[in-house]
Amino acid sequence: MTSADDEDADGERRIVSDAVGVVVLGSCATWSLVTAAVQGGRPEGVLLAVLAVAAGYAAGRISGVLLPVAAPCAAALAGLALAAALPRLVPVPETVTPLGHAGATAAVLTLSAGAACCAAWATPVPALRLVLRLLACGTAAAGAALGSPTATVSCAAVVLCSLAAGRMPHRGRGLAGLALAAAAATGLTWAAAGAALPGGLAASLEDPLTPRRVDLWRDALDLARHDAGLGVGPGRFGELSATAARTTLSDGKPHSAPFQMAAEQGVVGVLLLAAAFGWVLFALWHAARPTPVVLSAGAALTGVAAVASVGNALSFTTVSVGAGLLAGLATARPLAVGPASGAVPARSGRDLRSRDGRPAV
Repeated sequence: MTSADDEDADGERRIVSDAVGVVVLGSCATWSLVTAAVQGGRPEGVLLAVLAVAAGYAAGRISGVLLPVAAPCAAALAGLALAAALPRLVPVPETVTPLGHAGATAAVLTLSAGAACCAAWATPVPALRLVLRLLACGTAAAGAALGSPTATVSCAAVVLCSLAAGRMPHRGRGLAGLALAAAAATGLTWAAAGAALPGGLAASLEDPLTPRRVDLWRDALDLARHDAGLGVGPGRFGELSATAARTTLSDGKPHSAPFQMAAEQGVVGVLLLAAAFGWVLFALWHAARPTPVVLSAGAALTGVAAVASVGNALSFTTVSVGAGLLAGLATARPLAVGPASGAVPARSGRDLRSRDGRPAV
């Protein structure tokens, strides 16, 4: 296959993944308007989240083309600085435990770790690569310093996955494993809310999650069963949840993105949320970047998905923008410039082997 054919194929794959993204994000926005029109509610939160992801993704694609190393490095430093300067991303004290400020701090640090790992794999300079990996490890230390054990565990997992990605020739298997991990985290929360776990495991999970959070999830399940088709309407969970009504300083959210979508937008909302995550993995699968870069970003985004399954991290615009930004950086095709600039050529991910592991021709 010639270089021109490779570029044409990459262009077609990018067009397909971008078209899928437009359809998925557009459907998320449209469905929130439909449910709000039928059931009442406030779709502004969903619309803002969709806009934030799209804006971050576009910014990541542009900056990733021009600055494949500097852009993710700057994103990692910005996320670390944001988490350190604004340790309380929400003023409601009851949302602090157990995930560290409603999971937003954990999500931001996880994205920072992923961006640092992407920058490390993108640079050809060994010394800079070591510095960037130390920066990624520093995000885990920052999580511990900020009192967020979830951030520490999530960032450490991203770093380990990134190191393992260097020895994984098949990105499809890695992305499939990440999808299974996200599904397992979501399934575990549903099992906990539905009292389907063994007694010992349920008790061990309920203590760190707190009984109030589990009660919020059960309220969300009850609301979803009441109207599985349309839900109760976006933004209305706080009005109809008995647990939220009894809680002082409640933020009116079930502290789980899947449960919130199920309660407020029904089964279709949950499917659209899963489709949005699936689209990100699909775009990473077709990305022209090296496999370690792709899997590092995928690991970070999976970590955010896991945090969002047990917290309200996606309720913060900072997290939505950051997730879109990291996805855009990992799917951008850098300009083929000289080695003096430090940029990695666009085909560097497939110089030695194609996606299926066979030698590239």
